[in-house]
Amino acid sequence: MSKIGHRLEPKTRPPEIRKKDFEEVELTISPEEAIKEASRDIKFCAAPCSFRGCPVNVNIPGFLKKVSEGDFKEAYKILIQNTPVPSITGRVCQQEIQCEGQCVLRRVGEPIAIGAVERFVGDWALENNIEIPVTSEKKHKKVAVVGSGPSGIVAAADLARMGYDVTMYEAFHIPGGVLAYGIPEFRLPKRILRKEFERLQNLGVNIELGVVVGTTYTIPELLKDYNAVFLGVGAGRPIFLNVPGENLAGIYTANEFLTRVNLMKAYMFPEYDTPIHVGKKVAVIGAGNTAMDAARSALRLGADVYVIYRRGRNEVSARAVEFKHAEEEGVKFIFWAAPVEFESNDGINVSSIKLMKMKPGEPDRSGRPRPVPTGETFNFDTDMVITAIGFYPNPLIPQMTPDLKVDDHGRVVVDIEGRTSIPRVYAGGDIVTGESTVIEAMGWGRRVARTIDKDLQKI
Repeated sequence: MSKIGHRLEPKTRPPEIRKKDFEEVELTISPEEAIKEASRDIKFCAAPCSFRGCPVNVNIPGFLKKVSEGDFKEAYKILIQNTPVPSITGRVCQQEIQCEGQCVLRRVGEPIAIGAVERFVGDWALENNIEIPVTSEKKHKKVAVVGSGPSGIVAAADLARMGYDVTMYEAFHIPGGVLAYGIPEFRLPKRILRKEFERLQNLGVNIELGVVVGTTYTIPELLKDYNAVFLGVGAGRPIFLNVPGENLAGIYTANEFLTRVNLMKAYMFPEYDTPIHVGKKVAVIGAGNTAMDAARSALRLGADVYVIYRRGRNEVSARAVEFKHAEEEGVKFIFWAAPVEFESNDGINVSSIKLMKMKPGEPDRSGRPRPVPTGETFNFDTDMVITAIGFYPNPLIPQMTPDLKVDDHGRVVVDIEGRTSIPRVYAGGDIVTGESTVIEAMGWGRRVARTIDKDLQKI
């Protein structure tokens, strides 16, 4: 057995400084730290971190071995066989419940900081202009990838490496999907996104921005020009609370708030001309990753921020590190409370929330205690609310494509390999599963890219 040692915890900027700006919170580890951390291994026959913990099956022992030897280029080559954007996945994946959650070192100590090492390798490759190699000759067949979020990124990269002519369509003015509009600069800098997409373009992927598939082009129109179409548009339609007063001014969905702040750079107003109202006392409803992103963004814009959650501290669904960072920065939490009405003093603007006190009940399907109303309410004064309770798939493409089969929740119905009800049209990621993690969506991109290749080989 080799050295196990203590787990490396990446350094962060001090809370009292970082909460005043949108600069990145967590710092990339050094080459020396990466080598030391990657060397914390033990001998084993299987790699559950890769096969059970990672939806795209990254060869984690393989890339860690190369890092431990100081061979960062070979480590990068191993990584990109399964994840074309390690600088992104190293930052935003939920490693604690995926690869690190399955790390064999957990049995004898602390898991390897796989995410931090992956991020280091990805950043090192970007800084040294290491490109993704094309692995196949041109096949002279064309594939349209609709959506430039996590599933679309992997599908496009894999298909391009297989030799297909790939065009990616994105509705917004910059690529990245939820990575661009939903994740703040302090967690995923836009410069990293930009560099990763430049690498995709160097791989041969053509990216068309400002194209809304369903209106700019319909699916039948794309099928005239492409041999296959992949739908990876994610789940960007917010779920609403459906309680009285939800339409009052000053109530945002997290989707709208984060899109304005992140994608349209409202946090840099007036340098960028996208204003956004931020109240003095902001309530964020929900406790997932999106809620933490919204709360921490509002905090940086000068608000006193409270997260209101219908369950308890132990049931928070956000990553533990994001919850920790939010508390360090001064976000406050109100647990076991749920909105039942939004109220207004002037009939126009939100001024308070009537909250129902909740208590833990029997476990639900998630295994967490079901929140049960107690019947007791109280008022919480606020001049701005951000709701972050989940998302459904955007309905535009299904509405404009009657032959595309969807389920009762608007999710596109596919077979196990990603084929939809329309021949030559495939789908994967959140548009199929509903809201999930970045790496799970990427896993769908990989699966469906293989299906498309298999099917097009027959033509």
